[in-house]
Amino acid sequence: MFSGGIPVGRYFGISVRLHYSWFIVFALVTWALAAGYFPQEYPNWSLTSYWGIGVATSLLFFISVLLHELAHSIVAQAAGIQIESITLFILGGVSQMTKEPEKPGVEFRMAVAGPLSSLLISGVFWGIWAAARGFNEELTGLAFWLGWINLVLAGFNLIPGFPLDGGRVLRAIVWWRSGNLLSATRTASNIGRAFGYLFIFGGIWWVFWGNWINGLWLAFVGWFLQGAAAGSYRQLAIQDMLRGHKVGEVMMTDCPSIPPGLSVEQLVNDHVLALSRRCFPVTDGGHMVGLVTVHDVRKVPLEGRATKTVGEVMTAFDKLRWVRPDDELSRVFQILTGENINQVPVVEDGRIVGMVARDNLLEFIRIHSELRK
Repeated sequence: MFSGGIPVGRYFGISVRLHYSWFIVFALVTWALAAGYFPQEYPNWSLTSYWGIGVATSLLFFISVLLHELAHSIVAQAAGIQIESITLFILGGVSQMTKEPEKPGVEFRMAVAGPLSSLLISGVFWGIWAAARGFNEELTGLAFWLGWINLVLAGFNLIPGFPLDGGRVLRAIVWWRSGNLLSATRTASNIGRAFGYLFIFGGIWWVFWGNWINGLWLAFVGWFLQGAAAGSYRQLAIQDMLRGHKVGEVMMTDCPSIPPGLSVEQLVNDHVLALSRRCFPVTDGGHMVGLVTVHDVRKVPLEGRATKTVGEVMTAFDKLRWVRPDDELSRVFQILTGENINQVPVVEDGRIVGMVARDNLLEFIRIHSELRK
């Protein structure tokens, strides 16, 4: 649901990205502050102050959300769970984990770390507000709103519906009592969907009563919550289905490799069109040096394809996501969905031995699902 995004840096070894929708929401929040909240609460400010403080407040809110997500990730890393990336969309964030927590206690600690960090941040901003009162009205206005919104962020995330933090706490407790992670996830997800629908209906009710801005926001949050709850359960159900199955079971082994010195024009005529393939491993002396796809070819102008080589347009091996034949299939599923890519090379001892394509994996999941009915 929130794959992809624009990289903005690495913190504690974790890649942080901004989802494209973040810019729209950032603009709306800034506008709501600069044109609504601050003029209403502080009518004596200048227009420049309204917009300057509005932008600064939105950026600090973004940093607050980032710290909230990093708190989850640091606790996860301490428990041996690698966090590959965090995608932020200002209302929250999605962490891409290499695996789910293996114990309810780990899940519980990860879940409570976020709201606790938001409460701490809220206290810091209200401390600034108290210290600056009577000295700097712009600073007190900024600090008060950020103290309040971080408290709201902590409270909202403690709603007992998956995938919110409160839902993860609930899942940890049910998991601890039942010993069944999938069943606990289903329970927490159903509660999350129920809260989502409640927010949607509440938002519609607000709109009909004239409070259309808050109503639309509440409905949007409800739509996100029920969609994320359903999607999170489906993803875990698929991972549970794939547990015990290895990459070697579904990988294609007839992957024609090409040399890096081949021209892009030759690649198109002799391989893409002739073989109806969309991606090709690039090898040099038997060792994989990269991967070239139709997407890479499309970036090269028609007139330049005769002189451009595959080695110039491919994605280098050190930038690729790849797996081994004995890796779990659930790992491939996480890579394909989290990175929004269509194929993952299978490498052993530096040599390409196969390829797992999205279509192959989805077909495996479909057949496996039919056989379990």
